[in-house]
Amino acid sequence: MDLEIKDVAELLSVTEGTIHRWLADGKIPGYLMNQQYRFSRIEIENWMMNGNLYPPSQEEKSGSCQKMGMQHFSLYRAVHKGEVLTEIPGTEKEEIIRETMNLIAPKLGLDADVISDLLLDREELMPTALSNGIAVPHTRDFLLKTPFDVIIVVFPKTPIEYGALDGKPVHTLFFLLSTNDKRHLHLLAKLAHLSSQEAALDLLRCKPNKEVLLDFIKDWEAQIASPNLC
Repeated sequence: MDLEIKDVAELLSVTEGTIHRWLADGKIPGYLMNQQYRFSRIEIENWMMNGNLYPPSQEEKSGSCQKMGMQHFSLYRAVHKGEVLTEIPGTEKEEIIRETMNLIAPKLGLDADVISDLLLDREELMPTALSNGIAVPHTRDFLLKTPFDVIIVVFPKTPIEYGALDGKPVHTLFFLLSTNDKRHLHLLAKLAHLSSQEAALDLLRCKPNKEVLLDFIKDWEAQIASPNLC
């Protein structure tokens, strides 16, 4: 899916002027087509996962904060529709992914082997680890045929090596299954933001249950107005 400047600005909750500035500074990947900038979904996705979200100025914050609308509690809703699984066994990412899908796929009407293979294909393209022990396994093309997004939070029995850029083993995985490309990128941006918050990391290391995690996410989303340090 190709995105326009207005799409990327909306997804990252910044102004279109910010995107133009990032393009001029070479901070965000884009390409010209018919004298207009376009963005590849997979390149923007990889850009976010590499920790490249830049804090907007105070003026940009106030502009984006007013546009959040229904996106404000999107992470809370996706986790609420999903599950929180603790002490999942496995010492490698493939074991964790397949074990999780064996538990979750039937509840979503999915084939566990097929969705596991799609998730592993995405890992082959580029590891989905963010930083600070967080990973966001997701697929490249698959979209849920439901009216809501789903996030499955998984705490492995022991942290696993995941190919993260910071070299840290992963202690928390957010399996992201979304209903369209824009919502997928929006939730990914929020998770990238969450992975940089010390309070969130402290909580996740303690492997909270679903109720405790949802309470934290709800409070956190109430305090922010965008996934981009707003």
